[in-house]
Amino acid sequence: MKSEDTPFEGGPMDGRVLPVLLGITGHPPKTYRIPVPGPDGGPETVLVYRRVPRGPGRVGLSNRWKYAYAPEGVPPRRLNWPWSKPDATPGGKPDDADG
Repeated sequence: MKSEDTPFEGGPMDGRVLPVLLGITGHPPKTYRIPVPGPDGGPETVLVYRRVPRGPGRVGLSNRWKYAYAPEGVPPRRLNWPWSKPDATPGGKPDDADG
């Protein structure tokens, strides 16, 4: 498998560069989770990093990536089916007093 040295910014991994496996598209995963064992055998914590563009790439090459620390974690994913209705909105016109 192919890997790429990817820098990490923010959080405990700030300034480190790790080899990250690339997917079939040649990009690293959108989120990178690092499990950290707890002190004295306590519960482990998980550091979450999100993939962001590193900056303008060189001409003719694909964009490079870096990981930025996400202290809030990963937002929950919601399925977005093409036939799904958008979130419910109140009916009626804004001026309508009856609703």
